[in-house]
Amino acid sequence: MKKYLFLAILSLLFIQTNAQKVYATKNGQITFNATGEAVKIMGVNNQVDSKFVESTGQIIFGVLIKAFKFENQLMEDHFNENYMESTQFPKSDFKGYITNIKEVNFAKDGDYPIVVEGNLTIHGVANKTTTRGTLNISNGKPTIIGEFKIAIKQYGIKGSYIGDKIANEASIKLNCRY
Repeated sequence: MKKYLFLAILSLLFIQTNAQKVYATKNGQITFNATGEAVKIMGVNNQVDSKFVESTGQIIFGVLIKAFKFENQLMEDHFNENYMESTQFPKSDFKGYITNIKEVNFAKDGDYPIVVEGNLTIHGVANKTTTRGTLNISNGKPTIIGEFKIAIKQYGIKGSYIGDKIANEASIKLNCRY
């Protein structure tokens, strides 16, 4: 009996020491900008779902395509129907790691440069992606801020205006307060 009690206490201690701090948000923000020569094409999504694990740097982002809002409804309709085909491809996601998470001091306020590597899936196509950003710690709460570019056609997105009214590359800005 004492042996089982000892094993149970040892198991609880092991579980507590291996507990991982997970940060999460459901209202992060992504801005998509594919403004070409003639037309401003910019959408904002304020419903970004994200989680990351402090100890490992594992990070995920999930985005509903139809949650992007544009300055006019026609542009939003074209984005969803003609380009992103959001009925067929309703979500985009990123799964990867903050590779230098050990350099972030979660107990000290400040801006920490981070490197993020993983797979970005858009329009059903996954590509390996590496980008830099900032992990800000303020009053013990993290915020991830970053900006990177994607080649639109690299994700299987087609349309007659890409490269003309719509840029070949889209700029993606991310701001997630956990």
